[in-house]
Amino acid sequence: MRADRLISILLLLQVHRQMTSRELARRLEVSERTIHRDMDALSAVGIPVVAERGIGGGWGLMQQYRTNLTGLNKSEIQALFLTRPSRLLEDLGLNKASNAASIKLRAALPPTGQTDAEYASQRIHIDVTGWHRPQESIAQLPVVQRAVWEERKIKIVYERGPGCEPVGRLASPLGLVAKGSVWYLVASVDGDVRSYRVSRIKEARLTDERCVRPEAFDLAEHWEHSMDQFKTHLPKYQATLRVSPDILPRLGYAGRFAQIERVGEPEQDGWIRAWMRFQFEEEAAEYVVSFGPRIEVVEPSSLRDRVLALARSVVAFYERSSRF
Repeated sequence: MRADRLISILLLLQVHRQMTSRELARRLEVSERTIHRDMDALSAVGIPVVAERGIGGGWGLMQQYRTNLTGLNKSEIQALFLTRPSRLLEDLGLNKASNAASIKLRAALPPTGQTDAEYASQRIHIDVTGWHRPQESIAQLPVVQRAVWEERKIKIVYERGPGCEPVGRLASPLGLVAKGSVWYLVASVDGDVRSYRVSRIKEARLTDERCVRPEAFDLAEHWEHSMDQFKTHLPKYQATLRVSPDILPRLGYAGRFAQIERVGEPEQDGWIRAWMRFQFEEEAAEYVVSFGPRIEVVEPSSLRDRVLALARSVVAFYERSSRF
């Protein structure tokens, strides 16, 4: 509704002080033309919205203007009281504070709002942990978190991967991101913004040197962009397979990086052709062999040869081990 959107514009401008038409349109999921009409409407009823032209400009409110239009509607109350990711809050040492804030907020609501809050919390539960992911060591998270809060540079010793020598870095922390239940430090190192898995930080020490946070840096936007870049540059190995219909529902989650790109119609014998993407040929061969005679490789021929060789090696291994 337009009234809700106008209130949202006022609150956004109070929080951010200045926002462009593009930013407001993106946040409120409308066109920039709609934002311009909304600004005209606010001005018409005496709200002192001002526009600053040029680079670095945007919409704002006159400095002394404040609004107390902060009432919550039913959907907003329900969104606030959905289950919070307690595991992640516990990692940050904020679980008790979160519970206390929730109690205070619920007590401040009118009776109908309290009912809406209880309704949401009892009907939707959010669990960010995976089924099989082992719990990672995050011993250095408190130091990293403090560096983020206090905007102080941090010296870390980072293990890039198995068998790699740990490296030292002087990092300017920009934020923490939880991907599922895995924590990442986003930091500027030598002018480049990089991501470091917190469980691989073996040592962390705060320095007295302040870090300067780039004025235009947005953590959520950076993370989304970096994830898109990561996915774009992943190795891609294409394979065409024929699969038995009884295993079709399992194809998408049987391999960590196995992705179904397209599925064809059932053929005369009932089997279905599937076009899939893997990271490497070796991974594709292991995936196919894991389904035994219920998957056939159509192409490439090199994958058929690799699957055959792998299957023969498995048979040979068990023949040699038949004494058990």
